[in-house]
Amino acid sequence: MDAEVIAALHGGLAMNVQGASRATGLPAKTIRYYEDIGLVSPARQANGYRHFSENDLHKLTFLARSRSLGFSIEDCRQLLSLYDDADRSSRDVRALAVQHIADVDRKLGELKEIRKVLSGLVEACEGDHRPDCPIMDSLSGEA
Repeated sequence: MDAEVIAALHGGLAMNVQGASRATGLPAKTIRYYEDIGLVSPARQANGYRHFSENDLHKLTFLARSRSLGFSIEDCRQLLSLYDDADRSSRDVRALAVQHIADVDRKLGELKEIRKVLSGLVEACEGDHRPDCPIMDSLSGEA
């Protein structure tokens, strides 16, 4: 968080969605979405504007980092629940991370297979002026 954001929070000033966006690097649309699905619940002022607390900003930063590591929204929901639980077991957090690694490994395997198929198609394609193309044949199901 930058100094202006910290000063605003400690001065008791309202941190609206645009300020929260600047503070966390998340687009305002994403922040509103996270609120809509219940991942964050900023207070509302009398005029209806959101008021993001320091805790809300920490959660948004936590979500941004979790999503950047590829955790799903539901994984993030579980991680936030564990984050908020002072009596959490690190075993539970570790289990989520281990499962995520397995998911990443599975996706990497799928991507390697896709690369292998595409490389074979590119190798089979002459890439010349003729319309014959194994890539197009494969994509259309004619191969």
